[in-house]
Amino acid sequence: MTQRDFLLGAMREALLGVDEGRPEPAEPAPTKLASTVMLVRDDEGPLEVFMLRRVSSMAFAPSMHVFPGGGADRRDAEDELPWAGPAVEEWAETLGTDEASARMLVAAAVREIFEETGVLLASDADEVPQLDPEVATDLRAKLVAHEVGFGQVLLEQHLVLRSDLLRYRAHWITPEAEPRRFDTRFFVAAVPQGQDPDGETSEADRSEWLRPDAAVAAFEDGDLMLMPPTLVCLEQLAEVSTVSAALSQDFPIAPVMPQLVQTGAGPAMRAQLP
Repeated sequence: MTQRDFLLGAMREALLGVDEGRPEPAEPAPTKLASTVMLVRDDEGPLEVFMLRRVSSMAFAPSMHVFPGGGADRRDAEDELPWAGPAVEEWAETLGTDEASARMLVAAAVREIFEETGVLLASDADEVPQLDPEVATDLRAKLVAHEVGFGQVLLEQHLVLRSDLLRYRAHWITPEAEPRRFDTRFFVAAVPQGQDPDGETSEADRSEWLRPDAAVAAFEDGDLMLMPPTLVCLEQLAEVSTVSAALSQDFPIAPVMPQLVQTGAGPAMRAQLP
């Protein structure tokens, strides 16, 4: 394990409430399962990753650059999800959790990127399909409004979830000092040929393709804000220049839960990295 302190700048302190002297809660808030996905491409040059900037009014991580993702939905596990790729049992072992949670986490990863970007990691046989744009827009809206479950969408469109298109990358848990907490698995996936993420989500006011090293440099210059998990994932992606290399990266994975600490250089999130 390697200890690392992520210093909080003045703006980050304000966003996190650190400058208000917010006391740590007597009992940590419960965590919610969540998934986030690094969508990558290299067809226009060196490796790029798709990122969203969360709107400033969001209760969690406002104005932060993030990867598409969000909380798991119990219907992701309860619906009869059409499934291809590694079995749920294998994913449970990979993710270090039970089968119901593994199903939710993988389904949430695929569902969330569809809701937030329009990219769909599913197929109708051996090919990843192109949904009619109007149909896709309608389905995304219904999923966001919880009018339908993801399993229902796949069944009605005669599609199967492609769990084989995801690679597990990291496991981070929101610090106990935060009022909203998530138990988040990070994945990486290539954007399927013919699909292009659009970032059409009410949770973001900006979407863009960024080179990982450029995103890290912009963070260091104070031009964009990143949470520690996002920063670490970008630093890892910056080590490679192609999608195939990004999908093949192999890092030790263990749960990481930073703690808010005071250091000689100011407030920081301290994490024990695997």
